[in-house]
Amino acid sequence: MRIELISVGHKLPDWAEEGTQTYLKRLPAGCPVRLTEIPAAPRGKNADIDRIKTMEAERIERAIPKGARVILFDERGRDRDTRQWAAAMGDWLVEARDVALIIGGPDGVAKSLRQRADETWRLSALTLPHPLVRVLVAEQLYRAWSLHQNHPYHRD
Repeated sequence: MRIELISVGHKLPDWAEEGTQTYLKRLPAGCPVRLTEIPAAPRGKNADIDRIKTMEAERIERAIPKGARVILFDERGRDRDTRQWAAAMGDWLVEARDVALIIGGPDGVAKSLRQRADETWRLSALTLPHPLVRVLVAEQLYRAWSLHQNHPYHRD
């Protein structure tokens, strides 16, 4: 099982890069996570947002490992608490199937990608900036792993 964290956007602020890497590096070899950055499509004053989302969705699709479970982060998704993340991670480990975690662009994702997802999760009812979302996902992956392994990082 490998986790592919696919995120639209690159050249994030230093704090976001450092935060993301801090948590991804803590994960053991038995829970490998690879970050794939998808360049955001250029946006101008009168940009065709549907076309942009379609272009980004095509790039994301190419990055999804064949046969992977696809989980999309979206404001319309299902709320998951930390224990549910840990349970999901346990299922992924048992299933031994690759998992693709998708963070879309600033305008969301194309309908085709939303339909392609096996599950859609919501991180918060708040609107969050993409650099922060990447850090939050990395931290929650580490927290879920630590909870699943009875590691003391997670405290009740």
